[in-house]
Amino acid sequence: MIMETDRLIIREYQQDDYAGVHRYASNPLVTTYTLWGPNSPEETQGHIEAMLAMQQQEPRTGYEFAVTLKDSGEMIGGVGLHKYGFNGEVGYCFHPDYWGRGYAFESAAAMLGLGFRKLDLHRIYATCRPENTGSERVMQKLGMQKEGHLREHLLSNKGGFVDSYLYSILIQDYETK
Repeated sequence: MIMETDRLIIREYQQDDYAGVHRYASNPLVTTYTLWGPNSPEETQGHIEAMLAMQQQEPRTGYEFAVTLKDSGEMIGGVGLHKYGFNGEVGYCFHPDYWGRGYAFESAAAMLGLGFRKLDLHRIYATCRPENTGSERVMQKLGMQKEGHLREHLLSNKGGFVDSYLYSILIQDYETK
């Protein structure tokens, strides 16, 4: 599966994507607000293997994609959508050299299109740590509404429990934007 936006190619991960993924997944700045990372080389290789296995699922419920620049082919991050019944969860992760340029919004908007137009989802949600104001702005720009503040609901592999903000968008909200 390949999707194109104005500036991006959003495509399935490939076995030879290791260097591009490791470039952002091993960066401590990138993983400041994630439950994982920074990745070791083995963790990045394991991630790619898991993404390749996900592509073979039947029925498929997980969609994780490499995000590349249309003009150069450079991988700048990843975006995904996971289906849970009529709900989906969207997520994104980018190298800091590409933060603040609208790429997370552009790729996440493509995931909303995939979820609502192709996967027949009714609701798509996303979470972020309360300190991650950049990610929260992306969710707001997507038209998602804040549903709440989940207190200490996840255990981070970095130690301790973390809070999350929960945002979502319903199909009827998406269709009227």
